[in-house]
Amino acid sequence: MDLTCGATLARTPGPLAPAPGAPRPDTVPGPRPTPPSDRGTGGDDGSGTAPTTDPRTDSDAGTAPGTGTTPGTAAPGTGTAPGTGTAPGAGAASGSGTAPGTSVAPGSGMAPGRGATSGRGTAPGTTAAPGPATTTPAPAPGSGPRPGARPPSRRRPRAEGAGDVDGGYSGDTAGGVGTVAAGPDSAPPALTRPAVTELRLSAFAGRRRAAYALAPVTLFAGPSGSGKSTVLGAYEALARLGAGEPLGEVFPRPADLVPDSARPDAQGRRGFRIGCTVDGPVGPVRIDLAVQAHPDLRIVGERLTRHGRTLLTTALRDPGRATVQAAWLTAGATPVTRAPLPDDLLGTALLPLRVAGATQGQREVLAAAEQAVVGLRSLFPCAPEPERMRAPVLPGEGRLLRDCANLAEVLHRTHTDCPRRHQRLAVVAGAGCAGPVTGVGTQGLRDGTVRALLARGARPATPLSRLGAGELRYLALALTLLTGPGVLAMDRIAEVPDAMQCLTLLADDLDRGLDDRQTTALLDLAAAIAADGHIRLAGAVGGRAADRARRTPGVTVVDLTP
Repeated sequence: MDLTCGATLARTPGPLAPAPGAPRPDTVPGPRPTPPSDRGTGGDDGSGTAPTTDPRTDSDAGTAPGTGTTPGTAAPGTGTAPGTGTAPGAGAASGSGTAPGTSVAPGSGMAPGRGATSGRGTAPGTTAAPGPATTTPAPAPGSGPRPGARPPSRRRPRAEGAGDVDGGYSGDTAGGVGTVAAGPDSAPPALTRPAVTELRLSAFAGRRRAAYALAPVTLFAGPSGSGKSTVLGAYEALARLGAGEPLGEVFPRPADLVPDSARPDAQGRRGFRIGCTVDGPVGPVRIDLAVQAHPDLRIVGERLTRHGRTLLTTALRDPGRATVQAAWLTAGATPVTRAPLPDDLLGTALLPLRVAGATQGQREVLAAAEQAVVGLRSLFPCAPEPERMRAPVLPGEGRLLRDCANLAEVLHRTHTDCPRRHQRLAVVAGAGCAGPVTGVGTQGLRDGTVRALLARGARPATPLSRLGAGELRYLALALTLLTGPGVLAMDRIAEVPDAMQCLTLLADDLDRGLDDRQTTALLDLAAAIAADGHIRLAGAVGGRAADRARRTPGVTVVDLTP
C-alpha cells in the first residue's frame, strides 16, 4: 500500500435512500478494514516506500476496484446537529449541488481563515488553492455492484499486540467518499462535548501501529525513552494543525519523526502517519494523515470518516504542485465534489469554509469536520517553569501562558473576575503548600507591577517568589484545572459557547518537582474536575506518580515500553 490515501472515489447515485432490495446501511457486507500498512513509514517489511500518486482502491473496504457502491450506504443517524452551516459568506464549491438562491444557515466558521480557494466567501488574507472545484457525475444505472454482493478480499492477517490499530489508516483509501465500511466507530455518541478520545501513531518516530484510548484523565507512564513525550507531542501536533498552523511550523524537524526502519524509495521519499478520533454529539469522527517528510514536507493523504463512512479524502496527484486533490461527500445532484487544497494545511479544518451545507451529505461533512476541529483546538499545553514565575509582572489581559510566567497577573484577574474559583484555589493551595494557607492574593507595587502572595492568617503573607519549585508548579497546574479557555492563552473558539466545549490540558512531566502529597492532591483535583465533563487531562508521569495514579479513582494509566 502507498501513503497517498488516493483511492478511486465511490460514485453513489444522488438519493441517500436505499434502493429496493439493497442491504440496510448498518449491514453493508464487507470485512473489517485492514490494519494500517507501514510501507513508506516504517512498515513491517521495512521497505520505506514513499507515497505514490497512483490511486488504488482497497477491496476490503466493501468496494471492488473500479465499481460503484450500493446506493444509500449512509450509516444510520447521519443527520447533523443544528447549526452546522458554514460561516457567513462561505460559498459552496463549484458544482457542489447548491441550488440557486439557497440560503445557508450561519455556522460556526470554526475553520481557520487560511488555505481556502479564493472567491468562496473566505476571510480576507486567505491562501488561495489553485484550480476550480469539480464534481463527479453519477454513473449510469446498474453500474454499481449487485446488492448483497461481497467483494473479494485481500486482507492481511492482523499483527498481534495490544497496541495494534484495528481497522486503522493505510496508504490506500479504504473505499471512496460515501463508502461505509465495518469498523469500531459505529457506536453511539458517548460525549456531548467534542473531545479527542483516541490517538493513533501508525508510523511516528519510535511508535508503529499504536493506538491509545484517552479517558477523561489519562497519564502515560514508563521508563525514559518509552515514548511518553512522543505520544503527547503527536497530540499537540494534531491540535495545532486543527487550529490552522502550517505543516512546517508544526513539524520543524520532520526527519526525526520518520521511523528508523523506513527506507527511502527510488525518489528518496520518506514519511510518517498519525491520526485521532474525536467523539462528540455526532459520534466518533476519525482523522488520519499521511505526511511526506523527505525530500519535501507535505501532507500527501488525509481521510475524514464517521461511522465508517468516508466523508473526505485527499491525495497527491502532481508532485510538482503544492496542492493535493480533495474529494468530499455531496450526496446531491452530484455525489462528490473535487477541488485542490494546500498540501501544508489540514484539509478537515478548511471544510467549513468550502462546504455550503445545502445537501444532506454536505451537512454530514460539516458536522463531522466542525466537531473534529473543535475537539482538536480545545487543547492547552501547560509546562510551568518555576523560575519564570517568581518575578512581579505588569497587569495585562490576564490569560495564563504556557510556561505560567504570568501567574501573578492571572491571579490578580481571577481574584476580581472569578471569586468562587479563586476561593477554591486557596483551598487547593493549602493542600499542596507548606504551612497554613488562608488565601491567595496579589499586591500592587510602586513600579506598576503586581506580585502574588499566600495569605497565612495571623502570620505575614508569603510572596510566591519565596515558594519552592514544586509548590509553584503545583499552584500553576491547579489553576489551569480550575479555570477555562477564557483564562488561558489559547486559541479560543468564540463561535461555540463555553458550555459546549471540553478543554483538554496537556502536561508532560506532570509530576516533575512534586512531592507525594502534592501529586496526590493534584490527581484528586483532576479526577474531580474531569467528572464534570468540561475539562480533561492528558499527561506523562514517572513511576512513583503512576503508582499513586493507579490508586486514584477516575484516573487511567497507560504503561509504555521502549
